[in-house]
Amino acid sequence: MTCDEAEILLHALIDNELDASHAREVEAHIASCPRCTAELAAYRQMREAISKADLRYSAPASLRQRLDAALPKPAAKPAAAPGNVTPLTSRRSVLRGFALGSAVSAMAATLLVAVVLREDNQQMIESEIVSSHLRSLQPGHLIDVVSSDQHTVKPWFNGKLDVSPPVIDLTAQGFTLIGGRLDYVDARAIGAVVYKRRAHVINLFVAQTSNPARKPAKIETIQGFNIRRWSDRGLNYWAVSDIGADELNEFGDKFEMAERTNKEG
Repeated sequence: MTCDEAEILLHALIDNELDASHAREVEAHIASCPRCTAELAAYRQMREAISKADLRYSAPASLRQRLDAALPKPAAKPAAAPGNVTPLTSRRSVLRGFALGSAVSAMAATLLVAVVLREDNQQMIESEIVSSHLRSLQPGHLIDVVSSDQHTVKPWFNGKLDVSPPVIDLTAQGFTLIGGRLDYVDARAIGAVVYKRRAHVINLFVAQTSNPARKPAKIETIQGFNIRRWSDRGLNYWAVSDIGADELNEFGDKFEMAERTNKEG
């Protein structure tokens, strides 16, 4: 195992995400390599420092005051009817209010469930994306078609997927195209275009969607990996890597810019 290969798997080793065979292989390399030993120690120190840091944030009291001021004030209670008898109109108002409140509550609950389901589904997909990225880092799983030529990689996907993913050569911008492969996420086949930034792998997963609207990019960190997702022209994109968020965002920006240029040309 080379240092470049071990470096890719260090985060997975720390998080106990490697199988026993690959864990032993990485540990054997680290035992004989001062450079990788130092990197592993630095990662562990960073993880320990983050876990000990007090990162909780308490909202100031002024926020509660602003929220209280923004909420509607309760209406004044109507005067009681003579003889403690509730007027018929009051009863009807109460019933109407109760029915309206029940309907609004039901609608709100339905919308809340829909939002939670969408968020859970998105989180599940992103978790699968990261798992696929980790699997690709195992020996022999990264690339099905090896080429730095976009005109070789893109035609390879033809006939294997409903829509062939865009393949952009970003070597001049510092992101080297090295190939592509088929992967499976959310129980369907999708394309993965593979790039490298120095010794770091960037997997760009591309899947067709029924919504043609463009969604701006959003970056999250999942299981120690940065993931940048966006949508454009009926395709969903997820770029995953252990490079910094700024570099991954730079990759996404350059990819989107090059793709728009190609479409307009």
